[in-house]
Amino acid sequence: MLLAIDVALLIEKLVLIVVVVFASLGIAMYTTFAERKVAAILQDRRGPNRAGPFGLLQPLADGLKLFFKEEIIPNFSSKFLFILGPALAMLTACMTSAVIPWGDKVELFGRTIDLQIADVNIGILYVFGVVSLGVYGIMIGSWASNNKFSLLGGLRAASQIISYELAMGISMIALLMVTGTLSLKEMVVQQQHHYWNVVYQPLGFLIFLICAFAECNRTPFDLPEAENELIGGYHTEYSSMKLGFYLFSEYINMFISSVVMATLYFGGYDMPFVNEAALAPNMAALVGIVALLAKVVCFIFFFMWVRWTIPRFRYDQLMHLGWRILIPLALFNMLTTGGAILYFSK
Repeated sequence: MLLAIDVALLIEKLVLIVVVVFASLGIAMYTTFAERKVAAILQDRRGPNRAGPFGLLQPLADGLKLFFKEEIIPNFSSKFLFILGPALAMLTACMTSAVIPWGDKVELFGRTIDLQIADVNIGILYVFGVVSLGVYGIMIGSWASNNKFSLLGGLRAASQIISYELAMGISMIALLMVTGTLSLKEMVVQQQHHYWNVVYQPLGFLIFLICAFAECNRTPFDLPEAENELIGGYHTEYSSMKLGFYLFSEYINMFISSVVMATLYFGGYDMPFVNEAALAPNMAALVGIVALLAKVVCFIFFFMWVRWTIPRFRYDQLMHLGWRILIPLALFNMLTTGGAILYFSK
């Protein structure tokens, strides 16, 4: 009986992994289409409208184009590392989704299924650890290309991510002081019964948001692949699906970053002004998933809006913002939060 329960749980988790990974890939794929449409609206043009109705098959056409393009590995490159770089970037982008609570429990086939692959009590540390590994995909690929522009892009990515992860981590310390937990699920449950964390940590959220742009290499922090300076940066020598992995991992990271911000600061799957306890379990889970995805869509639109509105920083400006502005602000926010907690706990 114990073996049967373990096998059933294993099958349940495997199915959940497959659903989450492929749903994330599908959403990221159509995020590329949404970005081109948003760019077209902001620049007063049409955008993709030829492949399928309203251009909805354009992401599939782009994917097929990448699949059928010639696979080129330069003779002067380190071939194993050249292949490992984009694979590692894609793998780490997908791994982050393991600890995210996508919704509440559902009841299927007589089983209660938790819509979270792994509810570990150090979930946010897992997210930070996996995100930190993502830079190795860029660094390995840039070094293995044996191209000076690629190497410069990799060095920029490494120094940029180190700089902004410090501010992001310090801003998270203040949030952990407020919530008292590292579990993403527990953070969502707390926000269901109280105010969303953005009410308690507005400055911390602003710092986290800016650092998320830098972590995802999104404009105005896209210096590792600055076309006008480095041709294509760390992926200059890549083609076909290796290039596709790098480009696609950026959109998966943007999607996952939006989910993490919605979970940490905006209640996750909590729907405002709706009492989920009064609903049937499956309906409450469906409402929660819709609420989470709606918040994610708002964040993704903001990512795109900023990309097509704000010009790219110079590299010295980027370093100045990270070390001289965001880190002192994050430290100030942490000390202020600690003082407020001590004062109100008396």
